[in-house]
Amino acid sequence: MTLADLPVPVLPSRTTAALTAPVRRHTRQIHVGAVPVGGGAPIPVQTMTTTLTADIDATLQQIAEVTAAGCDIIRVAVPSRDDADALPALVAKSRIPVIADIHFQPRYVFQAIDAGCAAVRVNPGNIRKFDDKVKEIAAAASAARIPIRIGVNAGSLDPRLLAKYGRATPEALAESALWECSLFEEHGFTDLKIAVKHHDPLTMIAACRLLADACHYPLHLGVTEAGPMLQGSIKSAVAFGVLLADGIGDTIRVSLSAPPVEQVKAGCHILSSLGLRPRKLEIVSCPGCGRLQVDIHKLAAQVEAAFNGFPHPLRVAVMGCVVNGPGEAREADLGVSCGNGKGQIFVKGEVVRTVPESRIVETLLDEAVRLVDNERAGD
Repeated sequence: MTLADLPVPVLPSRTTAALTAPVRRHTRQIHVGAVPVGGGAPIPVQTMTTTLTADIDATLQQIAEVTAAGCDIIRVAVPSRDDADALPALVAKSRIPVIADIHFQPRYVFQAIDAGCAAVRVNPGNIRKFDDKVKEIAAAASAARIPIRIGVNAGSLDPRLLAKYGRATPEALAESALWECSLFEEHGFTDLKIAVKHHDPLTMIAACRLLADACHYPLHLGVTEAGPMLQGSIKSAVAFGVLLADGIGDTIRVSLSAPPVEQVKAGCHILSSLGLRPRKLEIVSCPGCGRLQVDIHKLAAQVEAAFNGFPHPLRVAVMGCVVNGPGEAREADLGVSCGNGKGQIFVKGEVVRTVPESRIVETLLDEAVRLVDNERAGD
């Protein structure tokens, strides 16, 4: 029997479906400033400033940095009166919507609303007698036409639920969020977004699935205290990937022990990997093996640095040998396949020239600019 004699397998339909973006869960839609959340809207990337909120100049500088990296919504901590007093200036000068993050002091919720914040995040487990303030908060938020984010964290779960479940289980997290939502619902307020966070991805996934089955509010995804860059990015990508592939999740934040701009970059990459956000620069590069004739790790880093901030979406392949190199380079917008101290430069699948290894990076940049110019001329 030859290969030609073998029957052609019929692939399951899910193979084709896997090539498309996930079907999103249907939710209510709210608006955080000009940014729609839920209801099929594109998934915004959020982060939180690490500056002292009262330091207006430093906070605005950080907001500008994350905005340039692709952040859609920014959250600022408001633990003190000085921080609350800074909110009007931040709201007025930020190019993206500002959410005030309130713990412990309900009075700052009202100050944040008066300051024009696009939303307010409250953590019921950290606000004493919060239940008694819901009516006032709902009335103020309704009058200002801004949403409230119910943020439930494993580390600050309502003591009543800790007593009931013994620890921060998925059921405890979900019940806390739904209970607080019901208090707002009693007063006719439903412009709500829910976030339930845990450092363990599996617990966070389970809690979000419970909420997805129990309500139609938009969900903010986050693995809280995810850890340093590598560990936190992996934990977040795993949790988000599972949920987003099931259509669950309406905003995200990658909570890394790293600068906010790195959190934003990670979030954008996660969404673009799932086809949920237009990609910008994508570097396709090989991990390395004994066939390499070039320092591929160094070369890939140089290419990534050279293309940092390139304003047009491109897939750039940086390959180190002749096994997979030519094929991957042909699949990219442009790429290089290295060997014997030289690099074959590919543009849209065609070899356009061969250059010394020392000129690979500058040549790729030149070809990228030429490619974009040609595409513009054809429009």
